[in-house]
Amino acid sequence: MAAIASRSSNPSTYLSEAKAHFQKHPRLKDVLAHRQKAHSVAWNKDGRRLASGSMDNTVAVFSCDKDSCAVSRDALYRDHSDIVNQVCWNPQHPDQLVSASEDRSIRLWDARTNRCMQTVKTSGENINLTWSPDGQTIAVGNKDDLIAFIDPRTYKSKAEEQFKFEVNEITWNNDNDLFFLTNGHGCISILSYPDLKLQHTLNAHPANCISIKMDPTNKYFATGSADALATLWDLDELVCVRTFSRLDWPVRSLSFSHDGQMLASASEDLFIDISMVESAEAVCQVQCNAPTFSVAWHPSKHVLAFACDDKDKHERDSGSIRLFGIPAP
Repeated sequence: MAAIASRSSNPSTYLSEAKAHFQKHPRLKDVLAHRQKAHSVAWNKDGRRLASGSMDNTVAVFSCDKDSCAVSRDALYRDHSDIVNQVCWNPQHPDQLVSASEDRSIRLWDARTNRCMQTVKTSGENINLTWSPDGQTIAVGNKDDLIAFIDPRTYKSKAEEQFKFEVNEITWNNDNDLFFLTNGHGCISILSYPDLKLQHTLNAHPANCISIKMDPTNKYFATGSADALATLWDLDELVCVRTFSRLDWPVRSLSFSHDGQMLASASEDLFIDISMVESAEAVCQVQCNAPTFSVAWHPSKHVLAFACDDKDKHERDSGSIRLFGIPAP
């Protein structure tokens, strides 16, 4: 697969090469994953595995060819007893996966053996999940706006933090010393880590702030809101430097490309917007048949995985995930 120009190249060169790349590789690949719709997709650190979590209480794990990006399902984990809202890989280990479910548990999986390593009971129905960049902590948030910080080595809780507002997506910064969360008041709360002291509250949007993602180059982070805007923030200055306004519905999911040059934004619009980070210029639109719940760029290729509320010909959940940008066979 031909590479797009590096980050050091002229931005206009990158934009033209990106457009040409996706015009050459416009194919959407449907991959059957579940019996009901998928809520979450995530690549592991080396891009050789992809995972998804579903409303049918299952977690699917796929292997990915390192050259063609063709995927095949390796396993379907059925241990959860309720909806799996989120899946997340260990950033430091390509074979360790965690899933968060409304069954009041998280489960840690070994993708080499396709076995559950441990079940950790939680106090509520889980909807948010992230794994710290150093691999030492898993944060899981529930519907009661309580976040538990769990040690994946001992499977014990390190700390719990109860919030008095609606907590949406959560994440660490890449340096692992700040913890970010978006909330129902349109704000971004930034806490020090590990002591979890509030450092900043950013009034980011006039409506519910739903999603947040860190730029892999450690320069920016992006947020998505019910006001249908995605916004780009300078990580050092904590100021908004750019907005992306092509969507008409709440921005549910965001993902930066591995080189930090492109931002994918997804919503109930019937397309995913892919834009240049530095200019907000449009690269392309990925057409969808239904609202999109989750988007994730491959960690080293310009291939986008996403999960939609797709239906089959009988108007039943298709249970598939999709890949965009893969070369033709």
